[in-house]
Amino acid sequence: MAQTRRKRRTKHRGTPAGTIETRGRTGRPLTPTERKKEDRATARERRLNTPPTWKSSVTRALIAAALVFVFLLLTAKGSNKVSVALVFTLIALAVYIPAGYYLERFLYNRRQRRKAAGR
Repeated sequence: MAQTRRKRRTKHRGTPAGTIETRGRTGRPLTPTERKKEDRATARERRLNTPPTWKSSVTRALIAAALVFVFLLLTAKGSNKVSVALVFTLIALAVYIPAGYYLERFLYNRRQRRKAAGR
C-alpha cells in the first residue's frame, strides 16, 4: 500500500505588505521567577486601582481595634481592665472606620490623578 504524503505546513505567513508573520508565541517562555514578578506587579496594579470601600475600612479598623484591646488588657492597671479596654476599643473603632476610609479615598484619588497626568 502506498504511503500518503502529508502536505507540508508553512511556518511563516506573508502579508500583502510584504512582512512575514510567525504563528503563535515566538518569545521564550518566562522562568518561574519572572512569572512571579509579573504576577506580583499585575496584582499590585489591580489592588491599587480598585476604589476604597467601607467594608475594607471596617475590616482594617476591626483588626486595629482588636490590637488596641489586647494591648490595653496587657498594660492597664486596676480592677476594671476589661471595661476600660472595651471603652477605648469602641472609641478607637469609631475613629478608625471613617479615618481609614477617607485616607484610603484620598490616596486612591491622588494615584488616579497622577496616572491620568502621566498619560
